Amino acid sequence: MAIRNIVKEGDPILNKVCRPVTRFDDRLATLLDDMHETMIRADGVGLAGPQVGMLRRLFVVWDTTDAPEEIPEGYEYKFIDFVNPEILEVSEEEETHYEGCLSFPGHNGAVTRPVAVRVRAQDRNGEWFELEADGLLGRCIQHENDHLDGITIMQSSEYFYEDTEEGREEARKAKEQH
Repeated sequence: MAIRNIVKEGDPILNKVCRPVTRFDDRLATLLDDMHETMIRADGVGLAGPQVGMLRRLFVVWDTTDAPEEIPEGYEYKFIDFVNPEILEVSEEEETHYEGCLSFPGHNGAVTRPVAVRVRAQDRNGEWFELEADGLLGRCIQHENDHLDGITIMQSSEYFYEDTEEGREEARKAKEQH
């Protein structure tokens, strides 16, 4: 496995729509494995194709469902690979939470999203599966899926701010005005 460079804010690839994956081979498996390693090394919970320079409809997430609050040394991460994902259904109920993004280090945004999502995708072998998710996993799936359509946290957030004391204070004031 290799650590990939994460594409940062300002790179036009982040605003492009991704193409479907058509080949399920060793190159795809290597890419997904590299994305797992890159995401964990960068302290992320999700990573999409365009974030590593690949305009393909795929992303990986860390399944945080049973993860401990503090990650011990040697922790066995559980990943879910989403290839050619399709959002089938979202809940009517929405929540606003702060999100970060590995392509926008040092920044956060307040993003309103459906609480739950049902998604259909292929795994690394091309087998279709469906998954219903809420909480952090559901939010992460929606965030990463946005990347595949060229939508970044800057576009989806109501308040985008630098993750500093001043930035958090500005975001708090902006939220109070709404």
